[in-house]
This record gives sequence, structure tokens and C-alpha cells, in this order.
Amino acid sequence: MCGITGLFGPSGSSATEIGALTGAMTRSLAHRGPDADGVFVDGETGIGLGHRRLSIVDLTAAGAQPMISADERWITVYNGELYNTEDLRREIESTGHRVNWRGHSDTEVILEAVTLWGVVEATKKFNGIFALALWDRRDRRLWLIRDRLGVKPLYWGKLPDGGLLFGSELRALRTHPRFDAALNMPAVAGYLRSACVAAPLTIYRHAWKLPPAHIMNVAAGEDPKLIRYWNLRDVAVAGQNSLDRRGDAEVTDELEALLTDAVGRQMVSDVPLGAFLSGGIDSSTVVALMQKQSSRPVRTFSIGYHDKAFDEATHARAVARHLGTEHTELIVEPAAAQAVIGRLPDIYDEPFADSSQIPTFLVSQLARRDVTVALSGDGGDENFAGYNRYHWIDRLAGLSASVPNGVLRKTSEAIQLLSVGAWDNLLSPLPRRLRPRQVGDKIHKAAGILALESTEAMYSGMIAQWSDPRDAAPGCVEAPGVWDEPGIAADLPDRVARLRYFDMMHYLPDDILTKVDRASMAVALEARVPLLDHRVVEYAWRMPRAQLGSGRDSKRILRRILYRHVPAEILERPKMGFGIPFGDWIRGPLVEWAQDLLSEKSLAAAGIFDVAVIRKRFQEHVDGRRNWQNSLWTILMFQAWHRRWC
Repeated sequence: MCGITGLFGPSGSSATEIGALTGAMTRSLAHRGPDADGVFVDGETGIGLGHRRLSIVDLTAAGAQPMISADERWITVYNGELYNTEDLRREIESTGHRVNWRGHSDTEVILEAVTLWGVVEATKKFNGIFALALWDRRDRRLWLIRDRLGVKPLYWGKLPDGGLLFGSELRALRTHPRFDAALNMPAVAGYLRSACVAAPLTIYRHAWKLPPAHIMNVAAGEDPKLIRYWNLRDVAVAGQNSLDRRGDAEVTDELEALLTDAVGRQMVSDVPLGAFLSGGIDSSTVVALMQKQSSRPVRTFSIGYHDKAFDEATHARAVARHLGTEHTELIVEPAAAQAVIGRLPDIYDEPFADSSQIPTFLVSQLARRDVTVALSGDGGDENFAGYNRYHWIDRLAGLSASVPNGVLRKTSEAIQLLSVGAWDNLLSPLPRRLRPRQVGDKIHKAAGILALESTEAMYSGMIAQWSDPRDAAPGCVEAPGVWDEPGIAADLPDRVARLRYFDMMHYLPDDILTKVDRASMAVALEARVPLLDHRVVEYAWRMPRAQLGSGRDSKRILRRILYRHVPAEILERPKMGFGIPFGDWIRGPLVEWAQDLLSEKSLAAAGIFDVAVIRKRFQEHVDGRRNWQNSLWTILMFQAWHRRWC
């Protein structure tokens, strides 16, 4: 895994200037690739390409970048891994295309595939996670490409003089002295709703995320052109229109074979490899299929807390013991977790407020002591309908269709008369296996969307940190979200399918995968996600609701696969997120930090927020009258980012 960056045009800059700028942008990404760096410059065309290398496959100089194709037409800088490299190598050779391979890197295979089939057709053949730039020396055209699900990030921006910048992180663009860092107010509004900035927007007005499954190309004097080479909506609709009605046993066998292949392909590495293990269904499945294919104990890593409401270490330990992995566990003291908060604006150089960013960084840091590559279970909930909110919204939407809205509104108000803490206390006698963590907060969340009239509105409300971002930032107007796509309800009439689609288009790439990429790359660790092999995604969309399951029987077929390797009794427990007790921290050990960032002076300096509203929520939270942890965390993370970068 690596960091890439570059600039293109307009012509007129000297090669020396382009080289200096490209070099500075490349150095800003040193944490992503500590092993080597390289820069390509062509002053005549105004192109500069930069690369920071984290050596994973082919550790020799034959794998160094920027890399030039055998015919010298194409030059690439590339971040990611292909998992069908050898398949492509054989296919290239079978065509009679003669290549004197210099090494065994996937970068070289990418270049020869593009030479043989062209950019778009070659990209369709790639199985992997990738963000890459290709410079066509013959046609003087720059191509930018991002993988299907958005595992690897790729940003691009415009300069006032018409030049174009790109990079693995926004800091590379911001390094350029002529980059205009004006804030993007619709992006701020979207961030306040979902704790992240949704593609294609970024926090900056003159920069964008290249959306997943897209290719962009541009020549001097042209506007960039976008091509979508894989369409998740088409995949979802096609899958739902041709559901696989075979029996559970046959589907379980077939899916296990596919997952085994996906995991096996992602175990290829020339450096030490391991896996994150939480003890949940997804990570346990990945580790079980790794151990099945490994001749030695797989290295697994987990973190835990003394607070049992947030601790998963016991479950991970039990799974590791049963599978016989070489397990490393760290029980994190609150002070150590809190110390990470000061690093977050540097790790996430765009406002980002998923609090599980902290444990994700800590487990990445733990793993990096022993391995350079770690497989994770991310993507399982979206693929196999594992989130509790899918089934909550499905039931609530069904209720709203049969009960008058006025009755629902009164019911919602009545439920919220009891505080979050009161609901927690009221339901505390229930066994833990029947009581989700932070149950009071979840009940309030469900009550808040009870009177909404559509699945789309309920989803938007359920993910909202601020139910109306204008309450916090009166001048911000949201851009349309994926839930506003025309015709989506007609294309995906099944509510759970529609919710999965929304998550795979927004929550997965913009929150989950962003979180994992930044946390892991901050310590130069490559994170791989076998459950997001696009073949697995396409397969999962053909699975009927009954095989996906719901509630305590969610991810039913995936569980059947896992139970072949790990006894069910080891895994039976309520679903847990990867969280921290940050609501309590804001009232306790972090109260002075929060007070500083949310002071009238600090809030006024940003010039965005309604100071009175924020201050009122903060005081109510500190006093214990309300639990505003989620909405306050978005403001705190924005303020910390703004203080660092603006």
C-alpha cells in the first residue's frame, strides 16, 4: 500500500518548479509509504507524478514507482493491490503480447494490461483495491482510477490557473501553494448529518473525491471526463431481480468456496501478514478461512477495555483459542485511548467523527508491531444485512404504513419523555444477550424517526448526528444524498435491499473504509478487506432475504459457514460496534478539552456554527440532563480539524 500524488498543467511551469512541487506533495504522504519514494516530471507537458512506497509484493527495485510500461507509452503511480495478478499475467501472455517481465509486481501487470486492452477494459478485469494514476505519453492524457467499492482513496482538485492536482489524501493537494482551501458549506452540512463527508464532495470547495468504480481522464485545455466502469445500482437491481432460490446447503457450500478463494488471494504477501479479530461474525469468518489455508498459526490482533460494555477482547480470545491463532491482545487504558484524540486531525485530514476511529487506530498500531498487512472483516454487515438498523427501519416503515401519522408522532414524543439514561436503567434487568449496548440511545434514535413517512427519510434520520444540520450551522444547505436518487424505491422495492444499497454507496466508502484506510496507513499498515471482493458483493445481492436473516439470526448463511469452523456458543452475543465511552469522557477526563473547543471564542472563530445552540447542548450533556454525545462529537472533531488546518 502506498501514497500517490501529482499535478498536471497548465503548461508554462519549468521542470524544476514541477519537480519541487511534486516532491513536496509526495513528502506529505511519507507515512503511507516509508520504504521508498519516486518522482516523474515532464516539464514540456506540465506533468508531475509522485509515489511513496510501502513494499508488500516484489520488494526489489523492479517494483519501484513511478513505473514505465515496456513500450514506454504509459507511466503509473499506484496505491493498492491486485489479487488476480497471476491470472492476468497468464491471460496477457496467452494473447501473444510479448513482455520481458522485470519482476513479479502487480504494478507491471497493470501497465501491460492497459497497453494490451486499453484503460477501461483493463480496469474491468482488475480484482483488487486500487487508486492509480496513468500518464499516456503518446496522447498526453492523465487517467485517474478508483476501485469498485472505494477501499482506496483518491482526491483531485483544481488550481485557480486551471491546473489539476490529485493525491491519496487531501494534505497532498493542500501542500500546493496555489491550492484554494475555501470551505465547502454543503460538505459541512452533510458531515453534520453523517459524521463524514460524502463523495464526490470534500471539505474544500475546489477539491473532490473520485467516486468508487469511476475513471477520470483529462488532457490539457479539457474539462475532466468521468466514466463509470462498474455500477453498484445495476448489480443490486440485477441481483434482486434474479434471486437465487436454491437451498441453504448448496448456497452455503458455494459461498464458502467463493469466500475461501477471496481470502486466499488476499493472503499473498512478501511481508508478514495477520488479521484484525474482534470475535464478531465477520472478522471471525475471515480468520477462520485464513487459518484453513495456512500451514502455520495466523497472527491475530484485538484490543479490549476494562469497561465491559465496550470490551470485545474476551470474545476475540475465545475465537483465537479455538482456531489456534497466534493472538496478541491489548487492554487499553482510558488515558491511552484519550491520548489518540489529539492526533486525529492529522490522521484524518478532513473532518471525520466516527468515534470508532480511535480503537481502529489503536488496533492498527498494535498489529504494525508484528505485521505489515492485516485482513479485516469490514463489509460483512453491508453485504449480508447485518446492521440492526436495517430491521428496525423495516419494521418501523411497515408500522408507519398502517398507523396514522398523528398517533406515531404522539408515541414518538412519549418514548422520548424518558431520558436515554432512564431507558438504560429500565431495561438493565434484561440479560445482556437480549440488551444491545447503549439501548437507551437506540430507543431514542428509533423514536425520532417513528413519524417519518418513507424508508429514505428514516435512513437519513437514523444515521443523523444532527437531525437537521441547520440547527447547528444555519447557513449550510445539504447536497442531495444517495437516498435522494430518482427511482431508487421502484428499482429496489425491498426496504432492506434499499438500505444496504444506501450504506454501500455512502456509509461504507465514506465512513468505514475511510476510517480503516487512515488509521492503518497512519502507521504504514496495509488493510485488506476480502468480504468486499466484488465477486462476493455480486453474489450477496442475489441472496434472498430469508438467507440473509434478521435480528439475532442476521447474516444467516455467513453464520452457517462460520459455524463449520467455530462453535456457535462461542459467538452468540449481542452485536457490538467498535466503540468507546466518549459520551462519559466528555463529561469527565475530556471536559476541559471539550470546553476549550466549544468555547464561544473557538466556535466564533470557525464562523459556521450557532454558538448558543452548541453551548446549550454541551451544558446539558455535561450536567447529565441529555445525552448529546454524537452531535457534540461531530462539532468537536470539526473544531479540532479547523484549528489544525485552517
